[in-house]
Amino acid sequence: MKRKMYAELERWKQEEQGRTALLIDGARRVGKSYIVEKFAKAEYKSYIMIDFNRVSEEVTGLFSAYLEDLDTFFLYLSSYYNVKLYERDSLIVLDEVQLYPRARAAIKYLVADGRYDYIETGSLMSIKKNVQDIVIPSEERHLSMYPLDFEEFLWALDNDTLMDLIRLRFKEKKPLGQALHRKSMDYFRQYLIVGGMPQAVDAYASTRDFARVDRIKRDILSLYRADIVKHAEGYEMKVEQIFDDIPAQLQKHDRKFKLASLHKEARFREYEDALFWLGDAMIANLSYNSSAPDLGLRLNMDRMTLKCYMADTGLLISHAFDENGIVSEEIYKKILFDKLEINLGMIMENIVAQMLIAGGHTLYFYSNSSREDVASRMKIDFLIAKSKISNRHNISPIEVKSSKNYTLSSLKKFRAKYAQQLHTPYVLHTSDLKEEDGITYLPLYMTPLL
Repeated sequence: MKRKMYAELERWKQEEQGRTALLIDGARRVGKSYIVEKFAKAEYKSYIMIDFNRVSEEVTGLFSAYLEDLDTFFLYLSSYYNVKLYERDSLIVLDEVQLYPRARAAIKYLVADGRYDYIETGSLMSIKKNVQDIVIPSEERHLSMYPLDFEEFLWALDNDTLMDLIRLRFKEKKPLGQALHRKSMDYFRQYLIVGGMPQAVDAYASTRDFARVDRIKRDILSLYRADIVKHAEGYEMKVEQIFDDIPAQLQKHDRKFKLASLHKEARFREYEDALFWLGDAMIANLSYNSSAPDLGLRLNMDRMTLKCYMADTGLLISHAFDENGIVSEEIYKKILFDKLEINLGMIMENIVAQMLIAGGHTLYFYSNSSREDVASRMKIDFLIAKSKISNRHNISPIEVKSSKNYTLSSLKKFRAKYAQQLHTPYVLHTSDLKEEDGITYLPLYMTPLL
């Protein structure tokens, strides 16, 4: 399966020449090990993959006993895996390195030695128990891996040209036209349903069987629950509560996460670690309320007012519609043919959050629920900063609309109040591209191009 991450791996190898190790983190089942092994086979004369899920004590013992004698370390490692190592042409992969933090700490010495290249992969990389008692090596370059984006999904379905056309039309600010827009939305709705987890996409590409795809997604959700029980020590019940409540919270009008829904007396400080655990595990994408659309959205961030999206929208659908243990074919058909009367708003907002994160954005929204000042009462789904910062007009507000009939009262009030700070206002909707009254209306499948 073709992934954009491969080009990042090639760039790292060429630019760094062994001066840093590469750390790739991401949620479970997002495809880290697969892409790294594919890269190792194609780009190196030999490689060793140490999988800390099933490594023997003989191998882990090498990291304790021989870091001061790397000649012996590599001799034993080469003999154990029966792989000949070639100076500057072999790769050593530390897979699921979070399970053995001492190996991660050893990167400092291995990189300094300079003989071979090193890639670490893992999930839950910043969870407390996975970093305690070690010094995080400064020799790591960090990359995050996400579910397949829309273009990678198209590639998996053997369509290598559609996104190039979408990109061209976005650049020209011209609509695709009725036929191509309809085709693009058909693909986009398939992406909504299947999501971007590689196993689910692979199954869909080969079978077009939504029931089979749904079973795979449920297996992944079960794996995530098992990870919560195993790794969220001390607050696993709270993490599980939040995880199970994500669909219900997103179904609310303003999508904001309300702890009172979990427990009447719940306080943010009691659930803070649990919320951030899901974010660190890359199971959820957290979006924060920024109280003003100024340069440095983080400076105006309210950490206690947030939204909690699922990191993969395909998983959200399987998570939300689970009354019979499997999402019915009927629900999938309704989404595919744009006939789902309810819940579609949360699904569309979730996929936009997913695509913005994959595009390198941190998630922020704006919400003011003032009871005294009607002019100040508004909500904006997302705020993003433009790539080249200037003295003013740096922040773009984004509204997400899931139906053809909608109003823009909040966006209009927001433009009037913050005219000096705002760059291009966007509406992401199910129709084709147009520009009107200073607002750019984009089809949802153009979100990755923002």
